[in-house]
Amino acid sequence: MSTPPFLTLPGCARALRLPTARGEFAALLAEPAGPVRGTALLVPGFTGSKEDFIALLEPLAEAGYRIAAIDQRGQYETGGPADPDAYAVAELGRDVHALTAALTDGGPLHLLGHSFGGQVVREAVLAADGPLPWASLTLLSTGPGAIDPAEAARTKLLVDALATMELEPIWQVMQQMEKAQAVPPRPEIADFLHRRWLANVPQALAAMGAHLISAPDRVAELAAVELPKLVLSGVQDYAWPVDEQAGMARRLGARRVAVEGAGHSPNAEQPAVTAAALAAFWG
Repeated sequence: MSTPPFLTLPGCARALRLPTARGEFAALLAEPAGPVRGTALLVPGFTGSKEDFIALLEPLAEAGYRIAAIDQRGQYETGGPADPDAYAVAELGRDVHALTAALTDGGPLHLLGHSFGGQVVREAVLAADGPLPWASLTLLSTGPGAIDPAEAARTKLLVDALATMELEPIWQVMQQMEKAQAVPPRPEIADFLHRRWLANVPQALAAMGAHLISAPDRVAELAAVELPKLVLSGVQDYAWPVDEQAGMARRLGARRVAVEGAGHSPNAEQPAVTAAALAAFWG
């Protein structure tokens, strides 16, 4: 999961419930102080939330962009039903269309998905009927199909556990597994990560995890869509090898950026460089 570097919203941003034709979505909305160059919809990944993008809000608003980072259906503060079918990627793609309609103001609207969120926005683009409502598509730390086999094995363990265990004991097991592998976050960040995990809808976690294990490669279909594309990642990635992401960029004919000093979450690990790359692409 992504770990936000801080939780305090910058002065340009506020938290809100964003109404759409498919219900309300929890969101962070940042507004530029001067002229607006465009709007961007940021969609988080598996076990993530809108806070994964919190460090991008201020630099992107300063660059002139209106930013909406959301919790997907079933994630953190958006919530959702206990029906697993509600979290099929096609359904989540329809949510992206509804969010797009709610944010459209006549200016360019850029679409970005991180990790699993990248496959959701890809689904939205491929399901579009008629002229596309987006000015560009960014795939952030996302691969062409299923995740790396080692990560898929870990994700399958989680999906299997969700069938028989509550979220709190699963969290405790996850913490024990990760204790020797990473520097623990600051107490307020650790508390947020715990609260976020417990607020997820278990059926959503299971459906999203199952998709990541078996996701099809739809790059050829996406390459046929005439839309400016950016494939952005860190220089290391446990979910999809960086070479695989670079190959996807070539197949898409997309711009390619690899952020030094970042892994699976450049948005949280190197936000200034990531924001600069996004603003340059959107511009």
